Amino acid sequence: MGSEGPPSVTFHVTGFKKFHGVSDNPTETIVRNLEEYIKKKGSPKGVSLGSCTILETAGQGAIVPLYQTLQSATSNDIQQSDSSKIILLHFGVNSGATRFAIEQQAVNEATFRCPDEMGWKPQKVPIIPSDGGLSKARKTCLPVDDITKSLSNMGYDVVISDDAGRFVCNYVYYHSLRFAEQNGIKSLFVHVPLFQTIDKDTQMQFAASLLEVLASLC
Repeated sequence: MGSEGPPSVTFHVTGFKKFHGVSDNPTETIVRNLEEYIKKKGSPKGVSLGSCTILETAGQGAIVPLYQTLQSATSNDIQQSDSSKIILLHFGVNSGATRFAIEQQAVNEATFRCPDEMGWKPQKVPIIPSDGGLSKARKTCLPVDDITKSLSNMGYDVVISDDAGRFVCNYVYYHSLRFAEQNGIKSLFVHVPLFQTIDKDTQMQFAASLLEVLASLC
């Protein structure tokens, strides 16, 4: 994966499989097709895809492949480039949403509204106990205001969110933000609607546009 030319930002992208109430997760489709999509459309300027990974929609089930992706990102890419040029980009679905949401933070709390795909249903459990209480929040160091403004100017219906929920999306984002901070890289989570709300083609265009915007701001 990758592109020729000037130094680029390397993205490691994740999506999720199906889960309770969502039998067809749009983020699985987006992430599985992203490399082929941007090759066909022409890779956005400054963008290099390092990996595309689909995670189980389960707290513990997602963690092993998540950390394999994170560790691979740092071990492979930092040898070749500036660590500030690595972005961990996570997509999750919000089935009740009508627009895209740029998540600016995750909190240290797992309170699942329903069992995840491995049957786990934690209630008020700290994600990283050593981090402190449930109210501990970690924020992305990426400029969410600028990202949202740029995407809005491109015609996308997108907002900033400060609540990624307490389900697996928040669980993964919290781990990713913590890892990113420890390793001098960047992390971002984006919630998308169902394809019935915003169609597949528009969502694929949005994902490619997001990569381009992030690369231009990094």
